[in-house]
Amino acid sequence: MKIQQEELNNDGSFFIKEDEQQLALMTYRMAADNILEILHTEVDERLKGKNVGSNLVTAAANYARENNLRIRSLCSFAGAVLNKKKDVYADVMEQVD
Repeated sequence: MKIQQEELNNDGSFFIKEDEQQLALMTYRMAADNILEILHTEVDERLKGKNVGSNLVTAAANYARENNLRIRSLCSFAGAVLNKKKDVYADVMEQVD
């Protein structure tokens, strides 16, 4: 399964599509100060338990690293993944004072 990305203006998504059917989606928007805000994550029931949601978070983190961005999660799922693996994602997580 290949994670794809689309971005238009300040809105974007990471997603998995097979046979023109969307099976997983993570939406985001670019906020001020180089912040990628993850808005929502959803995974088709057929892919539950296969770490697809976590893989979408990893794709967002890699994109943030490549583009010198920080991640702010407004999505509870993505926030839980980021916080659970702070050692892996600390370099891209938004620093809260």
